[in-house]
Amino acid sequence: MPAISTPLIIALDYADLPSALTMADALDPRRCRVKVGKELFTRVGPAAIDALHDRGFEVFLDLKFHDIPNTAAGAVEAAADRGVWMTNVHAGGGRRMMEACAKRMSEARYRTHLIAVTVLTSLSDEELDEIGVEGSAAAQVERLAMLAQQSGMHGVVCSAQESARLRDRCGDGFLKVTPGIRPADGEVGDQRRIMTPEAALAAGSTHLVVGRAVTQAAMPMEALTAIERSII
Repeated sequence: MPAISTPLIIALDYADLPSALTMADALDPRRCRVKVGKELFTRVGPAAIDALHDRGFEVFLDLKFHDIPNTAAGAVEAAADRGVWMTNVHAGGGRRMMEACAKRMSEARYRTHLIAVTVLTSLSDEELDEIGVEGSAAAQVERLAMLAQQSGMHGVVCSAQESARLRDRCGDGFLKVTPGIRPADGEVGDQRRIMTPEAALAAGSTHLVVGRAVTQAAMPMEALTAIERSII
């Protein structure tokens, strides 16, 4: 199946495989990618990836690895061995960890995109201060994004509110994967730094992670179509 060009990634945040696959079966793999996160993967394991691949989906394995360099490198290699389209690490693991991961992927010539999480979109400036990070979330995102690029990452996870600045600092080709995406009439949920799909792409985001706006809709493909129309 040829690679698709959509920026949309639908988050399959479910606790069991049947529920995740029911939603996947309501979607079109030619029009979106899907994300497998910690809960589904921890409960189901690689079977979730294999089942989604069997349905034609490209998978973003969102496990946010954060460990000593050799261990993190082994984890991203294991993800790439499963054939995932994208996986990620925490930029907070530092330069040596990210370089080790990038080197492992490069040496084996994997095609998996490797990106780094900067600051979780649920965190406020006040919460960052509580854990000893001085300055704003935006400043920390920029610092970590530049470190990630220098360390060989293909892109970062960031809020759409930081995408424009990162486009200026890191370039258009550096991936900017944005959670916290909500249509204008969508619920905020537990995200803090959110934006509509059209505003996020205009700001410089390259990929949009969408969850409840599609997965909780009565007609998921109609909801996805509405988002597609808003970003044309």
